[in-house]
Amino acid sequence: MHYHPTRPGGVSAGPRGVRERVVWGLATMLGAGYAPLAPGTVGSLLAALLYLPLAGCFHGPDVWQAGMMIFAVSGLGVWSAGVVERRAGKKDPGIVVVDEWAGQWLAYLGLPFSWWAWGAGFVLFRLFDVLKPFPARRLERLAGGWGVMLDDLVAGGYALVVLQVVQRWMAP
Repeated sequence: MHYHPTRPGGVSAGPRGVRERVVWGLATMLGAGYAPLAPGTVGSLLAALLYLPLAGCFHGPDVWQAGMMIFAVSGLGVWSAGVVERRAGKKDPGIVVVDEWAGQWLAYLGLPFSWWAWGAGFVLFRLFDVLKPFPARRLERLAGGWGVMLDDLVAGGYALVVLQVVQRWMAP
């Protein structure tokens, strides 16, 4: 498999075999990374939608479960993103969107659900993911899946801090 700049995601052929299909399914978030326009935004939106049925465990006494889910997705993301990156022969190929999944979920951690917070979390995460504030840009340079995942976790962390501050400021 070789990197091909004119094809969606820049990859000339798909995965072969069951193991590779699992790895690529994780890295592309079940194919969301193959979206022809803005695959990162599509991946973030899918993560935000997947958050909805899980929102109850992102706040309150079960918040540790959400933390464990983010940790697991991050670990699987480092592994799968690194494999896809090597196979594609390109640093952080656009088809890899598992990093958006982990970062988007981190933005919601500890927040009680509201439609306002859900939408603001999506927008803030995308903004910080694009702007890459310190130390995101530096972490992005790390080798393999680490660089792919850590910059988005920083973006999710920034979004979380802003949402927490706004929530406390707006609270009666």
